Amino acid sequence: MSPSPPRATTDQRLLRGARARWTIARHGADVASAEGLSGLSIGRLATDLGLSKSGVATLFGTKEQLQLAVVEAARKAYVDAVVRPALAHPAGAARLRALVDGWFGYAEQPLFPGGCFWAANLPDFDSRPGPVRDALRAQRGEWLTLLADQIRRAVDDTADDAPTTGAAGELDPELTAFHLDAVFVGTNTALRLGDPNALPRTRRIIENLLAPIT
Repeated sequence: MSPSPPRATTDQRLLRGARARWTIARHGADVASAEGLSGLSIGRLATDLGLSKSGVATLFGTKEQLQLAVVEAARKAYVDAVVRPALAHPAGAARLRALVDGWFGYAEQPLFPGGCFWAANLPDFDSRPGPVRDALRAQRGEWLTLLADQIRRAVDDTADDAPTTGAAGELDPELTAFHLDAVFVGTNTALRLGDPNALPRTRRIIENLLAPIT
């Protein structure tokens, strides 16, 4: 038997492989935001990045595994751009406002060239059971839960500061989170269609929606 390679050499190979996977998957997220996950192929990404098709195939194996890696790369990019900065703010109204402001930044200077990655791909996979649909659904669920948790905290804080049965107490966190997400998705469509009033209109809608707690 030939001797095992030194641990440092093995670690470097693993690190290079992880970096290559991230580079390819992140580029795949850009492509899928405009053309959809269904249009992705190992050959397409290899050509785009000047890599060998066999090398990319070795890293991902199948188209489905490539799609799943792309979905995860999109999630990580969104978390870094929108969610992580908001976590620096206190939970509740301040964090909710930071999440909303982060989304506006995501929309005004698109993280992905095709606009919102999920708005582009959920409609294609929502009726196609399988691992890709499950991953997209789980990510949407995480986003809705994050919004609802901060809305709930903001409602509770408002009640603690000035106990009331007014508008703040009547906000349903899950329903309000659903409304926010629906507005975000509709705004993305309007932006893709070149509507110059999309963002100002959305700001007014969200200000009215969240006025009782922010």
